[in-house]
Amino acid sequence: MITKLSALLLRLTLAVCAAGSAQAQIQSQERRFWSDGAGSFDYYVLALSWSPSFCAEKGNQQGSAQCSTSRRLGFTVHGLWPQFTNGYPSNCNQGSRFIASDIVSSNRDLFPDEGLLRYQWRKHGACSGSSPVRYFNDTRRAFNKVRIPDTLRNITRPVSMQQADIERAFARSNPGLRPEMMRVMCRRGQLQEVRICFDKDVRGFMSCGRLQRSDCGFTGVQINPAR
Repeated sequence: MITKLSALLLRLTLAVCAAGSAQAQIQSQERRFWSDGAGSFDYYVLALSWSPSFCAEKGNQQGSAQCSTSRRLGFTVHGLWPQFTNGYPSNCNQGSRFIASDIVSSNRDLFPDEGLLRYQWRKHGACSGSSPVRYFNDTRRAFNKVRIPDTLRNITRPVSMQQADIERAFARSNPGLRPEMMRVMCRRGQLQEVRICFDKDVRGFMSCGRLQRSDCGFTGVQINPAR
C-alpha cells in the first residue's frame, strides 16, 4: 500500500511540475510578446492605412479629423511597428513614453491625427529603443521610401482590384520591393491597409516572414475614393 501511495504521489508531483513548466513557458512567451525590453525586435513594419475605409468603418462616426471632406486622404501612415519574427512587442515599460509638444508639432503632417501619433509612440515607438525624435524620423524615412502606385492615387470612383494586382502595383512602383515584403490587409472585402516590411535601420525592404496575412478573397478588393 505504501509503495502504491508513493507511486501515486510521485505521479502527481511530476504532473504538477510539468504544468508549472508549461505555465512558465507561456508566461515567458507573453513577456516576449507584450513587455520585452525596448530595442529588442527583428524588423519594422510600416502600416499604410487606406483612409476612406477607416472613415467608412468608424472614423466618420467618431468625428475624426482624418475624415474631414476637405482633406480627401488616401493612404496615410498608421504607424511604424517593431516586429519579432513571430509576434511583436508593445507598450514597453522601458524608456520615456512622453512626447514633447515640439515633436508633435513637427510630425503632424506625417500622421492624419495627433491622437494617433501619440498612441503609436506609446504602443509601438517606445519599443523601438529610439528617442521620439529618431523614431518619428525613421517613420518619415520609411514613408518617403514608398511610392504609392499611380493606379491608387487620386481615385475618384470605386474600383475593384485583386490582392495580387495591388501587390504587383506596389512592386512595380518600388524597385526592390517584392510581394513577400508586404501584406495587403482587407476587412469585409474592403482594402484596409498595405503593410511594408523594412530592416531595423530602415535602409531597405525585407521579407515579412510570419507577419499576419489577410485573405482578401477571390472576388476582388473594393477600393472606395475619399469623400
